[in-house]
Amino acid sequence: MSRIGKLPITLPDNVQIEVSNDNNVTVKGPKGTLVVPVDRDINVATEDGQLVVTRPTEQKRHKAMHGLYRSLLNNAVSGVSNGVEAKLELVGVGYKAAVAGTTLELSLGYSHNIFLALPAEVTATAVTEKGKNPIVTLTSIDKQLLGQVAAKIRSLRKVEPYKGKGVRFVGEQIRRKAGKTASK
Repeated sequence: MSRIGKLPITLPDNVQIEVSNDNNVTVKGPKGTLVVPVDRDINVATEDGQLVVTRPTEQKRHKAMHGLYRSLLNNAVSGVSNGVEAKLELVGVGYKAAVAGTTLELSLGYSHNIFLALPAEVTATAVTEKGKNPIVTLTSIDKQLLGQVAAKIRSLRKVEPYKGKGVRFVGEQIRRKAGKTASK
């Protein structure tokens, strides 16, 4: 049995679950509503205030999907009740970030500024304090979408290992390399 898949998901009091006939699970909470499409073979049921995910057989395909859909449903439940947040730090001289509506403007050392249109479900704030690196905070109820947007922002200027310049998650450890040494 999948170690992740067999764990029941505890539902907070303010979260409602609906399972449709075509196995789409609708999760409603105080922050919003998410719909998670679940494979037809995987069974989803609510028992005693808990969400239980079961699989019909021990096939490799069913084993693989059991833990996956349990994790996706758990992310949806925690997202609509608490929300999800990701913080990105811009490390580099002259790196800036500004938010105007649903557009994120980044200055990452290129000859041009980068304008990134954010999805409607994701909100961003940019904080720049004197003497510190700018920090972009992304919030959403959809963990998967938030991770995808954060990865896209990070890919615009990946952290290089010599000086550590680039876009990184707050608290991320970067593996540094030693530079060239002068010969004697």
